[in-house]
Amino acid sequence: MNTETDNFWETIPLSRMTPEQWESLCDGCAKCCLEKLEDEDTGRIYYTNVVCKLLHRDTCRCGDYVNRARIVPSCVTLTPAVLENPRWLPSTCAYRLVAEKRPLPDWHPLITGDPGTVGEAGESVSGRVVSEADAGPLEHHLVDWFE
Repeated sequence: MNTETDNFWETIPLSRMTPEQWESLCDGCAKCCLEKLEDEDTGRIYYTNVVCKLLHRDTCRCGDYVNRARIVPSCVTLTPAVLENPRWLPSTCAYRLVAEKRPLPDWHPLITGDPGTVGEAGESVSGRVVSEADAGPLEHHLVDWFE
């Protein structure tokens, strides 16, 4: 769908993207909103099906995006500096892919022009998660959907 000149993510460094370009990298999958556990010995990241209390579980949108880091102190605001070591982000995350100089997946809305392709490709957490308020111990909620 895009022409070569439209693929800004291939030519513009993350640190030089406009706010609009930066935000458009997000495919809306909400995988970054999943609670994660890290093995202290190996550094391996384990995903759960538990999401932040601000996430609307059906739409995969934050209920208070502007204030999320203030309301949820553990929420990581993505910046070029944070992306210097993006290993905790899902392997399909456009921010991680661009930081690692890898191509976006075929289903990404910047490629297809359609945000619905994220769900059609099975990459969204919509309908598969529980709120942290209802979850209990994270160890009971480990999943391997995406990695």
